[in-house]
Amino acid sequence: MKKILYLTFYFEPDLCAGSFRNSPLANELARQLDGIAEIDVITTLPNRYKTFSTEAAEFEKRGNMTINRIVIPKHQSGFVDQIKSFKTYFFETNKIIGDKKYDLVFASSSRLFTAYLGYKVAKKQRIPLYLDIRDIFVDTMKDVLTSKSLKAMVLPALKRVEKKTFGYASHINLISGGFKSYFSKYSKPGYSSFSNGIDNEFLDLEPTEPNVSGTRLITYAGNIGEGQGLHKIVPQAAAKLGNSYQFLIIGDGGAKQKLIDELSKFNLTNVELRGPVSRKELLEIYKQSDFLFLHLNDYEAFKKVLPSKIFELAAYDKPVIAGVGGFANQFIAENVENRILFLPGQADDMVNQLESYDYHTGFRTEFLQNFKRDAINANMAKSIASYLS
Repeated sequence: MKKILYLTFYFEPDLCAGSFRNSPLANELARQLDGIAEIDVITTLPNRYKTFSTEAAEFEKRGNMTINRIVIPKHQSGFVDQIKSFKTYFFETNKIIGDKKYDLVFASSSRLFTAYLGYKVAKKQRIPLYLDIRDIFVDTMKDVLTSKSLKAMVLPALKRVEKKTFGYASHINLISGGFKSYFSKYSKPGYSSFSNGIDNEFLDLEPTEPNVSGTRLITYAGNIGEGQGLHKIVPQAAAKLGNSYQFLIIGDGGAKQKLIDELSKFNLTNVELRGPVSRKELLEIYKQSDFLFLHLNDYEAFKKVLPSKIFELAAYDKPVIAGVGGFANQFIAENVENRILFLPGQADDMVNQLESYDYHTGFRTEFLQNFKRDAINANMAKSIASYLS
């Protein structure tokens, strides 16, 4: 029986894109390899938000798949907090592995460290490494780190880690087509482009009922960090739009206080903040909303990304409001009908488009057909399995 080590920092029942991607993918891989391989998933207990937690077993066995969930320190998504969390994950994972032998390491990574952990294990055991890259961490840090001295200390070290990790990999899946130019310097691995997709919960939604209240509800749900830059768009847009539009911001993260501080400057009554909610609750909130909102900060690195949130929001029949640049902007323009699309932080453009928008709804049939997560996972699982030595 072959053995696969599956590394992902986030896994069900955690609430984030990493969990929503890796939980069904691991299940599909286990299904395809039933009787052929055993899959050891090593992840963490739900930890995405300090203000939200849910019960999960530290150890599970599901047929040919085992799941080990590591307890890590609660964190607020800050840089230092994340380092502490990944340090715990790194060392505890090695304890769990012990002297186990594997035939393949798969690692899904947005912040490089999970990929690096996969590299360390794969190199030590001299086995193939299959990476699923959800973000370019070095690129992101160039924008997020504002201190020149911190950049001078951190970036060279990260580049060395990246070079070792990507240079060793047998295969790298790039979740966004915008990553391709960055990875052209790494010629050894094979490449694929299995993107995020639409989960089954979003495939049979009920049509939106007419809103008779006179107030349009704009909903954002997700991380509230520097990467999302909500403090640069929501207060400004809400102030210009007035009380005929209500913003509902659901989530938590390292930049939430910045958003609160900006909101207080405008003395607004049309923005409500809520903590993270379960996915079931969120689906109901989306159902009651008029517009679904997405925003990324104006960082050079984010011009390459393709946020998983696009697939979730565009599955509804509601108009999507998206403030994104680069590849994501191009993707939405080409694939998502009935949208209000503008560049990050451009509150005036967002407001002008909203005020001239003729409200209408309708499911995006072609989009739903093209980006079902089940089909994407089936093909990606086959790709992973092909590297079993």
